[in-house]
Amino acid sequence: QVQLVESGGGLVQAGGSLRLSCAASGRTFSSYGMGWFRQAPGKEREFVVGIIRSGGITYYADSVKGRFTISRDNAKNTVYLQMNSLKPEDTAVYYCAASARYSGSQVAYEYDYWGQGTQVTVSS
Repeated sequence: QVQLVESGGGLVQAGGSLRLSCAASGRTFSSYGMGWFRQAPGKEREFVVGIIRSGGITYYADSVKGRFTISRDNAKNTVYLQMNSLKPEDTAVYYCAASARYSGSQVAYEYDYWGQGTQVTVSS
């Protein structure tokens, strides 16, 4: 079982930056593929970025490529999402997710554990 707790969300102006963190419980963090998803009001949850267990390979949604960067520190049981050049359309609740079966998946149903989400609001 893994518990995930996100932090770092907030209100930022367009063009600004935020860094989200996701702290995981348990001693087997390095055995999980990790991902970030987001859900805007009235829209379905969408994939943002994924990272494999070792952290060596990452996958990004086209909408965030070049602006967002995912990283993980397996020693600290934490995954990060650095978000730069934020746009109003990035406004959403951001969720951290862990997959025991897949590494770097871009599909929500392949993730087993989810955090409670953190709100990111980008004003124009």
